[in-house]
Amino acid sequence: MTALKKEPDNHQDPRLTAAANNEKTSASSPSEIIPFLSAEAFLLTATMISAIAGFLYGYDTGIISGALLQISHDFSLSPHAQELVTSAILVGAVIGALTCGKLSGVLGRRYTVMIVAGIFAAGVIASGISPSATWLGVARLVLGFAVGGASQIVPVYIAELAPAEKRGRLVTFFNISIGIGILTAALVGTFMQDIWSWRVMFSVAAIPALILLLGMIRLPESPRWLVSKKRLKEAHIALDMVRETESEVRREIRAIQRVHDKVERKSRGGWKDLKQPWLRPALLVGLGIAAFTQLSGIEMMIYYTPTLLTNAGFSRDAALHSALGIAAIYLVLTVIGKLVIDHVGRRTLTLWMMPGAIISLILLGAVFRMPGGVSHHSYLIVTCLFGFMIFNSGGIQVIGWLIGSEVYPLGIREKASSLHAAMLWGSNLLLTATALSTVNLLGIGGAMWFYALLNLLGFLFIFFMMPETKGRSLEEIETSLKEGNFYPRGEQQYKQVSRQ
Repeated sequence: MTALKKEPDNHQDPRLTAAANNEKTSASSPSEIIPFLSAEAFLLTATMISAIAGFLYGYDTGIISGALLQISHDFSLSPHAQELVTSAILVGAVIGALTCGKLSGVLGRRYTVMIVAGIFAAGVIASGISPSATWLGVARLVLGFAVGGASQIVPVYIAELAPAEKRGRLVTFFNISIGIGILTAALVGTFMQDIWSWRVMFSVAAIPALILLLGMIRLPESPRWLVSKKRLKEAHIALDMVRETESEVRREIRAIQRVHDKVERKSRGGWKDLKQPWLRPALLVGLGIAAFTQLSGIEMMIYYTPTLLTNAGFSRDAALHSALGIAAIYLVLTVIGKLVIDHVGRRTLTLWMMPGAIISLILLGAVFRMPGGVSHHSYLIVTCLFGFMIFNSGGIQVIGWLIGSEVYPLGIREKASSLHAAMLWGSNLLLTATALSTVNLLGIGGAMWFYALLNLLGFLFIFFMMPETKGRSLEEIETSLKEGNFYPRGEQQYKQVSRQ
């Protein structure tokens, strides 16, 4: 890959001279690691390996959908106990999200992903050998730490490696991997229901966890994290692995360093940094998107579809096949979202899709309240359910983790992305822990209308508050915050002035 480098830069920053002179002989030089891969191919490889964490996230959260039928029988769980076992992983996810931001700031992104992979392996094995519902809940709490940590660090790691024009497509590999994990869990829950016990369903996830752990060994550290630690030579080498030309590497590191130096002079090095007025728009938008990603009801559909449909009168097989359809739609629409996100834009795509999700939920609530019972309207129920998944998975779910990896400035990225993941998992926990109770209180139809209202609020929030980040470098997004042009209206005014 080193042979592909060209366009020497004669205006090199003196602080990077040593890095440029020594990069070819470095022990971590890309030519010595994977000599047959181009920079683009190596970047894709790094993205796909780290995105295995998304598969584990999707599988380990989604497998409860099919396994819960067996677990409830084996441990004689009440509906409330089912909520506790299901939501235990989400409590752990909040803790993991808040903890791993600090961990990644100290140890680096790559080592944090490796630690998370080890916890994934331990958590799924502990879940598989659980002798009681309490033990299972504790094991899923530990597993949740890995899920939350992965969701916090992997999108950031990919975003910090990716060039601006490819960042959306590459970060959404994490979403695609989540979709593959959810679909795999649905396939296992549907077709292995009478072959595998729920213990095997959990334990088998140790295999991809070990693949992730071993795969991360050869990947580079985030160049932006290395610059923040003043390890310029290593940052140059890491970025050299994923950029085609020397001039790109030097230009990008100079831009990263300029922004970092400005932030460092103002930073106090603690959580108080998040209170700086110029950062509030990024935190408001990022945390708002994180909340509405889950409050839209997506995880409730993934976790509880078999339970809700069997309680409504569907057969077990029909309910499991409906859950499988939901998982397949999630994956397909996430792939489509990946393909269009850098062309259509984050904000535009979401605003196009959310009205469809709102209408689907309103219709779904109406069908459940129609006379004649489920047996007369089963096809309408499944159609509305699938319609919601199409519009939700292809819209706000595509940007949920992506926005969290883009809008937070480098100086607060670890802390802010931790809050982002914690907000997302906290919202998920709130919804999941109350889903069955909400259905019991409002009925299934009323619950669907309630979720439709939450989707409407999310649409209004994105319309008025969320800027477009398509095609902008992380440093450009940070600059717009400092200049007060972050919100959609300020962004439009800035573009008009630039054109004039």
